[in-house]
This record gives sequence, C-alpha cells and structure tokens, in this order.
Amino acid sequence: MIQFYAPEIETLPVLPPEESVHCCRVLRMKEGDIIRVTDGKGNLFECELADANPKGCLLKVIRKESVPKYWDFDLTIAVAPTKNIDRIEWFVEKSVEIGVDRIILLQCEHSERKHIRIDRIRKIAVSAMNQSLKVRLPEVTELIRFDAALSMKKGKGYLAYCNEKYERKEFCQNYKGNHDVTIFVGPEGDFSPEEADKAVSAGFIPVTFGKCRLRTETAALFGVQAAHIISELKS
Repeated sequence: MIQFYAPEIETLPVLPPEESVHCCRVLRMKEGDIIRVTDGKGNLFECELADANPKGCLLKVIRKESVPKYWDFDLTIAVAPTKNIDRIEWFVEKSVEIGVDRIILLQCEHSERKHIRIDRIRKIAVSAMNQSLKVRLPEVTELIRFDAALSMKKGKGYLAYCNEKYERKEFCQNYKGNHDVTIFVGPEGDFSPEEADKAVSAGFIPVTFGKCRLRTETAALFGVQAAHIISELKS
C-alpha cells in the first residue's frame, strides 16, 4: 500500500510537486487510480486521481477518516545533531517509523554541528511517515539553543547524561509509561556541566540507558523505543 502526503488537501486537493512526481513518474499511476493520502494531522483520505500531472496531481476525495494515535501520551525527543549528518537522518527516519510527536534539534555547548538542512530532515520525516503508514507528521524544529529548548519540556523531563556529577537513575525503571515525556540526548561530547545544572534546575531527571555507552543517535532511538515498550507493558 502506497501513501502520499498532502498537507492542505481539504482546501487544495492537489499532491505537492515532489509527491506528484513520485506518483506519476515513479509509480506510473493514472487517472482513475485510487490512492491513500494523509494531511499529517491525523486524517486519512481515500482519493481518486482526477489528473495525473507530475507538477501537481489533482485529487477527488472519496472518503475521509480520522485515525486515532496508537500511543496515548506525548513523546518529545530532543537531540543534538551529530557531526556525521547521516546518523541524525537515520535517527529521524527510525523514530518517526516507531512513533514520536516532536523532535527538537539541540544546539549545545559541545555540539560539533552548527548548521543543518532542516528542509532535508523534514522530507525524511515525511517519507518515514508515509512508509510506516502513519497519519501524523511529527514536529521537527530548527536548531534550538539548549537554554531555550528547556522551556519546551512537556510532561516529565529526562536528561540522558554520561557524567557522574549527578546521581543518575535508570530510565527504564523510572519512567512509568503512558504519560507525557521529554527526553534530552546530548552531543558526542555530552552536555556540559553547566547545561546539566540548568536542566536539573528545570526539573529534568538525569538518567542512563543501561550499562553500555551509546552513540548519540542510538541513545535517542533507545529513548523513543523504551518509552513505547514501557507504555505498552503498563497498558
């Protein structure tokens, strides 16, 4: 089953150019074909291709369905982009496939990457949403400074921290599941002591993800998956 993304379908029933090219030139779909389309806001549309134009496929909406989110909590992951951009792109793809509500891209004191192509990151998120047949597109922020990102915490906050300055709890033992959670994962050089102090003052709990030290993108994905597994087990 192929899914397409048209964020303004209810007011403008046309596939965006990139989606239209994929539909017409890659998949060779024709007028009259029935396709699945989402607006990324929780709605799924069954549509007929009225005009298979690679510059903008015109759609005839046949049916609309509101699809509930399959997890009942808000999951935010804040992560510092890695020096190797492929790794953070991999994380975005996999976290969207698993299920996340918000990805905050952190600018930290020890960050090695100061710039990021947010348009490419968001395209990867759209592709992962379609590939996994989800109908909600997570928010993906521009690079946000650590101090500003702290105020974006929703629910209980956790700081994945390597330094032993603070007593660290095991995330899998502390998070009880099925409530809003925000997880911060730092750059390869970890959060600075000053950043850790600010996070703790803002109510974040320093945690570990087990006994092994993980790469940034691996730790971030672990946090996403662990939150889901714990919530499923507690349901």
